[in-house]
Amino acid sequence: MNHQHEQELLNSWQERQEYAELMQPLLGKLYREKAVEVTLYGRPLLGANSIDIIKAHRMVRLHTGNKLRLRESWPLLEAMSGMKLAPAQVDLGKLAYNYHFGDKAQGRDIQGYLRDELADIVDRDDTHEPQDVVLYGFGRIGRLLARLLIERHGRNNKLRLRAIVVRGGKEGDLEKRASLLRRDSVHGPFNGSITVDAERNALKANGAYIQVIYANSPAEVDYTKYGINNAIVVDNTGMWRDRDGLGMHLQSKGAAKVLLTAPGKGDIKNIVYGVNNHDIDPADAILSAASCTTNAITPVLKALDEHYGILNGHVETVHSYTNDQNLIDNFHKAERRGRAAPLNMVITETGAAKAVAKAYPKLAGKLTGNAIRVPTPNVSLVILNLNLGKETSREEINEFLRKTSLFSDLQHQIDYTASTEIVSTDLVGSRFASVVDSQATIVAGDRATLYVWYDNEFGYSCQVMRVVQDMAGQKVPTLPASKVIR
Repeated sequence: MNHQHEQELLNSWQERQEYAELMQPLLGKLYREKAVEVTLYGRPLLGANSIDIIKAHRMVRLHTGNKLRLRESWPLLEAMSGMKLAPAQVDLGKLAYNYHFGDKAQGRDIQGYLRDELADIVDRDDTHEPQDVVLYGFGRIGRLLARLLIERHGRNNKLRLRAIVVRGGKEGDLEKRASLLRRDSVHGPFNGSITVDAERNALKANGAYIQVIYANSPAEVDYTKYGINNAIVVDNTGMWRDRDGLGMHLQSKGAAKVLLTAPGKGDIKNIVYGVNNHDIDPADAILSAASCTTNAITPVLKALDEHYGILNGHVETVHSYTNDQNLIDNFHKAERRGRAAPLNMVITETGAAKAVAKAYPKLAGKLTGNAIRVPTPNVSLVILNLNLGKETSREEINEFLRKTSLFSDLQHQIDYTASTEIVSTDLVGSRFASVVDSQATIVAGDRATLYVWYDNEFGYSCQVMRVVQDMAGQKVPTLPASKVIR
């Protein structure tokens, strides 16, 4: 490589870095001041560093065959920052790509193009009211929900984490809770600052004041004492899963609704966002966000069933070990789960296959399921063995799922990878309910085997947040509007 070529490469890299650094404050400003969250072909840019922004732009070529340069998307972001916009999720990558390479621009200036593409939110007021949120429990899911709520904290944030309820209260408890929020062996350090207010039993994180309430049951809690009213209580303890048990939360003063982060029993609606969120009624006081595995498989199964038809199939979950298992061999009420989780693959049961029917009734009775717990702390894999209603090919089904992940109503739930080298740790922190591993797809006539990854902690927590947002009446459009996948 000659010196001139080396210099050109360096200049190109510096140009991308400069544009990425210009973008960062505008991305933050759009969210803080307008509640507009910017993505790039589904990749979230809120809080992204310059390298993340550059990498997101590089990914566009894998989906479109053409490069999208930062200097091409920058003018659209700059124009958006000066517009009056209502809350929304806006895909800058799709807007910029269509403007530069599609037929929608038709010679129009950027302002005119954006006003047309963003017509649903241009010159509209933000009608959302602030919503108090309480986390009842502070385990793996509770702490990740706290991170997701805190990262959005700002003047325009409408979901406000006001309190955390935990058992305990012994000396040093508050500091330990703060430490577990600051540091995570799987998900890394908290992105921000956390201080402990020991006098008031509270945590301060990125400008948010979070009351820590010690209680052994919902009956002991009066949220109004802390200025909390009409709160959505997210129960992530799993202690109560039926209507009677979860209904105890509604007896607490200041609580209005309850969301369970586990499969609900009886007539409780199990919501898999993107699949049956239309079943959420404003009058619903108790809902379930189903399980991580149900959230991972149901969107993919729904898409395939609507396009190909699913006659029947088997779901095998390869799941990371959880706190329910033992570190070393010890007594456990369930079969096999008492054996050391870090040392063994453990065959166990899963209700995810049957639970799919609660969110997507068309598959009732069509699926069987089982699970294998494996010695990894996070990120799981589900293998879908399906008999379809018509013959297809590996190329066709992969292309269908790729387009579904980009342009359908399930674009926030389904991600897609064509990498031949991806492994489980690469998916830690994925905000999607599932990631289709296209290189592992097997098709023979009307039989298909699909491998679907999911971050069973963080990806699931993102799905829970979508349900919370809906329960709070804060649904926002995704723009540009999705195409219908056929």
